Amino acid sequence: MWIVVGLGNPGRRYSRTRHNAGFLFIKKLAREWKVKLKRKKYLAKAGEVVKSDERVRLVIPQTFMNENGKVVSEIMDELRISPENFVIIYDDLDIPVGEIRVRKEGGPGTHRGMNSIVRELESTKFPRIRLGIGSSLSENDVTSFVLSSFNKEEKHLLQKSLEKAQEALEMILAGEIEKAMNIYNKKKTLLN
Repeated sequence: MWIVVGLGNPGRRYSRTRHNAGFLFIKKLAREWKVKLKRKKYLAKAGEVVKSDERVRLVIPQTFMNENGKVVSEIMDELRISPENFVIIYDDLDIPVGEIRVRKEGGPGTHRGMNSIVRELESTKFPRIRLGIGSSLSENDVTSFVLSSFNKEEKHLLQKSLEKAQEALEMILAGEIEKAMNIYNKKKTLLN
């Protein structure tokens, strides 16, 4: 079984913000895969589907970003699965809008949602897909930037990154994470 978790903040106020790119991804996937996301006993909306002969649970935590790890930990305990069976989808300031990066494992960086997950799971050994949201102009402006909405041009680019993330996720679910990393982690050059 796979658990695919999109990170973000609950509530209308945050629904279309850059920081909720993970939520936007799960909602897109749920529509396309015809999965109903319902409130579960843990603080999340979730639904299941079978893909690549595996059960896949899509999850949107209903805690704020810096507590998303509690939801992931509760799911892990309930289903008795290892961290390696989670795929975490989240926003990344260091990646341009429209691009993604895939990692098999690694540290949380400065992302508060990822810090929460690593702290709760006591592990960094789980796959993740990072969705580019662009970069703010100054470090003092990070909070207001991640809580801002995408502009019209960026919304188009965001859709491209959500499509790429879906392709990458399907490779991960099929056991082809190395292939996804080779495709999506290449540095873009001026010639591309």
